[in-house]
Amino acid sequence: MAPPIYIAPSILSADFARLADEVAAVERAGADMLHVDVMDGHFVPNLTVGPPIVESLRKVTKLPLDVHLMITNADAFIPEFAEAGADYLTVHVEACPHLHRTIQSIKERGVKAGVTLNPATPISSLQEIWGDVDLVLIMSVNPGFGGQTFIPSVLKKIVEARIQLDRLNSQALLEVDGGVKVDNTKEIVAAGATTLVAGSAIFSQRDYTATIAAMRAAAQTVAQPTPRAAVNR
Repeated sequence: MAPPIYIAPSILSADFARLADEVAAVERAGADMLHVDVMDGHFVPNLTVGPPIVESLRKVTKLPLDVHLMITNADAFIPEFAEAGADYLTVHVEACPHLHRTIQSIKERGVKAGVTLNPATPISSLQEIWGDVDLVLIMSVNPGFGGQTFIPSVLKKIVEARIQLDRLNSQALLEVDGGVKVDNTKEIVAAGATTLVAGSAIFSQRDYTATIAAMRAAAQTVAQPTPRAAVNR
């Protein structure tokens, strides 16, 4: 049976002056999750949001909150983001010298744990952690800013990650973030992705429902999704 395909709008591209309305709009439009990019201006060249925004989002939506920690000292902030209401906390292998301990720390707080690879980081970096994670995030742009162009060479890495997860019969989500649009959804899903993070591809459009539907339709040409309830709280 084909794995389910989930669409996760990234609020980095939303109108923050109307954030609650934007969240409600993508929820009505059929989003499966919300992706929250946390940047510290050190690990990546940008500053974004912290635990208070996650806490505010938790109050206005029942969608799972997929919180991506693009920060140097993730361990110090795991308790705060967990308490704020994150459903998934994803850290970067490049920023976590004691990755297994970091994953354990996330899970001890009742949150699903994910790990991320930048475009230039080899898939072999996850060799010792495949069986411990709930989500693997493959960055298809260099992290830090929205609206970038998908790096085609990352498709091979998605395929390699899919092979590793299937070998372990893992139920972990295989997520792709960066330059994901309607017109490349099919090839990303064909490579093995199960979760598509899309920011500007959704929030720059007037009709969020039509955009999400178009992405889902493109994915359906490769794999038949299952009900969204599978990722809900």
